[in-house]
Amino acid sequence: MDCIFCKIINNEIPSYTIYEDENVKCFLDINPVSKGHTLIVPKKHIKDFYDIDNETLLNVFDACKKVTNLINKKLKPNGIRLLQNNGVLQDVKHFHLHIIPSYTKEEKNNNAEDVFQLLTK
Repeated sequence: MDCIFCKIINNEIPSYTIYEDENVKCFLDINPVSKGHTLIVPKKHIKDFYDIDNETLLNVFDACKKVTNLINKKLKPNGIRLLQNNGVLQDVKHFHLHIIPSYTKEEKNNNAEDVFQLLTK
């Protein structure tokens, strides 16, 4: 399988992982829309929303609550958008949920290393 998310999950490709458990891996997006833009990816390969089982979906949203709480505490956005694409809208054909923080002022520092340090210290 040539899935970039599976390679990230298997640590074949490095990532800025901010949360991980036995079911999901949560890491900063390499092309962030905003500071703290994070992807939540189930560890088992599931193509999209139509294929995901309820237990895995609950695991994704349990992780989402943990990560959004972390982002709210450390980065203090004024809102959080959750986004999940399917079909032609889906760049990587492995189910994933975007957490996209929103800020009143445009955040200039989107450097992944800097954001990772803020979220993990």
